[in-house]
Parts: sequence; C-alpha cells; structure tokens
Amino acid sequence: MDNQNTQLRRWRLILGDNASTLEAAPLSDSEQIMDQALGLIYEGNGQDDSSARSAGRGASSPKLAKWLVDVRNHFPKDVVSVIQADAIERKGLTQLLLEPESLQNVTPDINMVSNLLALKDAIPEKSKDSARALIKAVVDQIMKKMETDLRRAVTGAVNKKAHTPIANFSSTDWKRTIERNLKNYDVATKRLIPERFFFFERSQKQKNWTVILDIDQSGSMYESIIYSSIMGAIFASMPVLETHVVAFDTNIMDLTELCRNDPVDALFGFQMGGGTDINQSVSYCQTLITEPKKTIFILISDLYEGGVRQGLLRRLASMKDDGVIVITLLALTDSGRPDYDKALGKEISNLGVPCFACTPDQLPEMIGAALKGHDLKRFETTTL
Repeated sequence: MDNQNTQLRRWRLILGDNASTLEAAPLSDSEQIMDQALGLIYEGNGQDDSSARSAGRGASSPKLAKWLVDVRNHFPKDVVSVIQADAIERKGLTQLLLEPESLQNVTPDINMVSNLLALKDAIPEKSKDSARALIKAVVDQIMKKMETDLRRAVTGAVNKKAHTPIANFSSTDWKRTIERNLKNYDVATKRLIPERFFFFERSQKQKNWTVILDIDQSGSMYESIIYSSIMGAIFASMPVLETHVVAFDTNIMDLTELCRNDPVDALFGFQMGGGTDINQSVSYCQTLITEPKKTIFILISDLYEGGVRQGLLRRLASMKDDGVIVITLLALTDSGRPDYDKALGKEISNLGVPCFACTPDQLPEMIGAALKGHDLKRFETTTL
C-alpha cells in the first residue's frame, strides 16, 4: 500500500492541476512545496495572476527568492538547473538574474552564467556583487576541473625533448634512458645496466610556445566563451606558454591582461553579441605571431562570417603554410553539438586546418596532441 501511495503522489506531482482523480493520495508538506514550485513554472498560460501558483514578474522579489530556496531545498541539483532554466524560458523571469535576493539563491551553473553575461549591461548596481559571486563560483568550479589535465598535457608535451643532468627519479625519461643503454644489456642476467640516466626538465625558464585564442563573441557562442576564457586564464598562468586572448565581433578586443589577472574580469570584458568579422580578427592575430613554428592559433567560432570570406581562407592558409598549428573549434561546450556554417567549415577543413567541436573533457588531449605535432584530423571525424 505504501508503494502504491508513493506512486500516486509522484503522479500527482507530475500532473499538477490535472491530477483531480488522484486527490486520494494526499501530499506531504514537503511535496506540497514541490508541487507549488513546479506549478509556478509548468502550469498556467505564462501570464501573471493572483494565485499562489503565479510566477509573478513584478517587483515581488521576496516571492521569487522563496521560490528559489524551495527549489534548491527540495529537488536534486541536476533538476534544479533544469527548473531554473525553464523559469527563464517559459516565464520570462529575468528578475531571477537582476535582483540580489534572487541571485543569492540561484544554483550556480554554466547556463545561469550565460544568461547573466547576456544581461550584464542591464544588471543594476545593487546586484553586481551577487552576479559576480555567482559567476566566480562557476568559473572556480570549471577551473578546478580543467586545470590539472590541461597543465599535465602542456608540460608533458613541451618538456618531452628537454632534458637535464639533475637526477630526479620522478622526472626520469625512461624511454630515452633505455634506448641509450641497450648496448649495456647483460644477456646472462637479463638485466639492463645503465651507464647514464636521462631526465625531463621540471621547469622552463623561457616560454616555449605561443598560444593565441581568437574567440567569437557573437550571441550563439556564450558557453564556448566561458570555457575559452577559462582556458586562456589557465594557459596564461603557465610559464612555458606565451598566451594571447582576443575577442571579436565586428570589433576586436585584446583581453590578454584580463585573463592573466582574473577570468571573471575577462568574461565581463566580452561584449556578447553584434556582427561577426572573423577575417579582421585573424588579421590582428597574425601580428602577434613571432615564431610561426612555435605557435598554436585556435579560432573559436561558429563561422557565420560577416567579413571577407575569401580573405579569411587566405589568412588561415598563409598561417598554416608558415608553420603555425591552426585549429578551428566550432564550439567548446559540454554537448559538443555546434550550429555552424557547414560550407565554410568544409572549406577550412579542405585547407588542411582541423575543424571540429570539442568538449572540455577532450580539450587536454587535443592540446597535447597539437603541441606534439600529431595529426588532429581524428578529432574532426564526428563533425564534418
């Protein structure tokens, strides 16, 4: 009987006002709160009314703040993110993002950060600290997830051919040590007796590579912008890399210093919208290249070019011919499913420039492969 009542209550929550036939299964106090929270978003016509289940798009921030608290307290974290996103889409609750009382109760996630950045110019002064705190919480979470693997990929690649006479067991280059001592193999004991060990350098005093991130800040690229700016901040903190972070629409913004100082500042530096002139931005990035064969240029864009299309193709081809490792990321997102100009993507791929979408989890492997000079075509097979 208990199981039957549990199932009935679950159906009552799912059906909401349409569950008149299930009223024999009364809801607990907690379930009533859940029912009201769901009803606010998923019932009615989306317009304000005076009922308890109205979203209320007016000045009733205490009601919204209470709703956010109820959602966070009574639903699993992954469900909270879905409900919050639906609240904005279905009810137009931009107040969720513009009132400090509401922002303090929003569960930080990348979708909320995207919405905040899209509305950043409309955020009132009283809410800016709360908005920044929410964005920082998400940035810190992503950095913690990405940083270790990215650092390992970069340092492992750039130090692969750099050796030092200083003995340190953890930095032993076993492959080179074995190869150089094969002549000392003792057949009788079946042991290799090394005359000399080789070790990887643990640090580099000079920058080995230049990495240029050229980031499309058009409206469709929000999630990619967030991950890209965090990637730029991680790269900028590595002594072996000279990092440049450039953002563009029809104008160009060099955000390198902001990324070096604080990725949250860099995110607030993006304009988030406007037209797209990729060719102009690539032209600017070419001026940042001093050693082509030690440079990785990463264009992050959906390729809906509003500038000179053939000029863009010529510049990318020229960079590649000069020895620059040129990569086009159509998206840097959790889903890895971009909407992009397929015709231009195909033309870029035909230049021998890999063109693909990438998830943050794939990023370290891709960067490591690029630094090692490996063929990156395998990364683009699922996209083009």
